[in-house]
Amino acid sequence: MISSPNEAAGRVIEAFEKLGVDYLLAGSFSSNFYGIPRSTKDADFVAVLGEDVGPLIGELSDDFEFDPQPSFEMVTGTLREKARAKEIPFEIEIFHLSEEAHDQSRFSRRVSVYDELIGREVSLPAPEDVIITKLRWAEIAKRGKDRDDVRDVIAVQGDDALDWDYIHRWTAEHGTRKLLDEIRASIPPID
Repeated sequence: MISSPNEAAGRVIEAFEKLGVDYLLAGSFSSNFYGIPRSTKDADFVAVLGEDVGPLIGELSDDFEFDPQPSFEMVTGTLREKARAKEIPFEIEIFHLSEEAHDQSRFSRRVSVYDELIGREVSLPAPEDVIITKLRWAEIAKRGKDRDDVRDVIAVQGDDALDWDYIHRWTAEHGTRKLLDEIRASIPPID
């Protein structure tokens, strides 16, 4: 029985690993790891899923209720599977890895870290890719929480720890460089 969001995310990771599915845990779980944690009502994954998601649904059916049809996510144009935990008000979104250039780059750069809250090794995007993706969502979907997540990740990681050439390349391509510069300017200097 799942009793927390962290358990829900851990259960999905366990299923991916059992089935040999490559994945990364994105969204607020990744920005919480690199930045300042905040609450969330869902966990976002990116996974290499074939057309037959039946084995994954079967593996998770005791704990989650899946939507019968995949949906099309409008911001990134990605196919996704959606599920709701049966015991708690929490959703799982599993985005199919797309052919989009940054989606491919982000996935190839993923890192394995130990997440104490989930209690296991987890594949996460690199912090630069969290920033790039959150900027895109902030710009396209106008979500303030994504702006805050970008600010928090930059502030916690620090300028010296981030690959700014990589970030600048993708923000120029996505048209989010101006927003990045605004957010960076709002972070007070550390003494």
